[in-house]
Amino acid sequence: MIDHAYLDQLQSKLSELETRMSQPEVSSDPKKMQECMREYGHHKMLAECAKKVIDLTDAKAESEAILSDSDSDDELREMAEMERADIAEKLPLAERNMEIALIPPDPTDSRNVIIEIRAGIGGDEAGLFCGDLYRMYTRYFDVKGWKHRMMDVSPSESGGYKEVSFSVEGENVYKALKHEGGTHRVQRVPQTETQGRVHTSAATVAILAEAEDVDIEVRTEDLRIDTYRAQGAGGQHVNTTDSAIRITHVPSGVVVQCQDERSQHKNKASAMKMLRAKLFDNQQRKAAEEQASERKSMVGSGDRSEKIRTYNYPQNRLTDHRINLTLYKLDRVMEGSLDEILTALYEHDIALRIESQMND
Repeated sequence: MIDHAYLDQLQSKLSELETRMSQPEVSSDPKKMQECMREYGHHKMLAECAKKVIDLTDAKAESEAILSDSDSDDELREMAEMERADIAEKLPLAERNMEIALIPPDPTDSRNVIIEIRAGIGGDEAGLFCGDLYRMYTRYFDVKGWKHRMMDVSPSESGGYKEVSFSVEGENVYKALKHEGGTHRVQRVPQTETQGRVHTSAATVAILAEAEDVDIEVRTEDLRIDTYRAQGAGGQHVNTTDSAIRITHVPSGVVVQCQDERSQHKNKASAMKMLRAKLFDNQQRKAAEEQASERKSMVGSGDRSEKIRTYNYPQNRLTDHRINLTLYKLDRVMEGSLDEILTALYEHDIALRIESQMND
């Protein structure tokens, strides 16, 4: 129950966490400090939301007391009626924010991400669509002010990409993009189609939260590192030194490569970042599979094989199959106007999580 006693408990917890974070055994340990800061941020948000609900509930009770008192004069009753109407508008939103605050935070939400887009079925058209998705996302990142950098690219002969990997840095990037993982399907008439027939092709998107040093231990003896010359479109070498890096994590079989930088040292650092992200993603997936209730609450499984969205060019239509959302503004979406679809996915996910909490 959200009342003054609950708020007092939250304030006590915040004081306790402040004391704990000032202790040497916590402040000198990055992992413990990170956990404490995350818990402190969650309880601070809970306290702020709880105070808002309590203040509005108290004000509502005061207004109703004035209105039910026959001795209240007309001017006071008029003010109380106005305040009650104002509270009736604000209280539902405050209670909604409280429900959201009560959901345990995802510790990966604040992390940067590595995105991989791969052409699927559809040949050259799939490669072009892969390039279109890359352009769509990077335009959105530019609008948001997020930094993005190419890590690895395999161009297709048609002008698109067989696959492309890039990093994204900004505020709550993973939180915004985590539901983008899966199969994206496009329906349109290829430029090479003489009969005007609509073709269907696809690309898969993987959203990988960047791993931190405390998440994944990677032993040097578990790695096989190969160097090769970076290649551009058509297979020509783009530099004359073996600066591109391919790293194989032998125990898991995960392979990553990076060739965008001219420096072998920088490519190795980027490849290691990509490897840690992939190993962390595998670890998170295993944990989710072991927790059926958590997996049920997700917007789709995030499985690469799951068809999540269709981009229909002839009808200027985008359909997200997980939430049955259809927008007839595909042209604007492809120019980076993604807020509406990303917000709808977030709201749906929150609704499922609130429902899950109520049923637990």
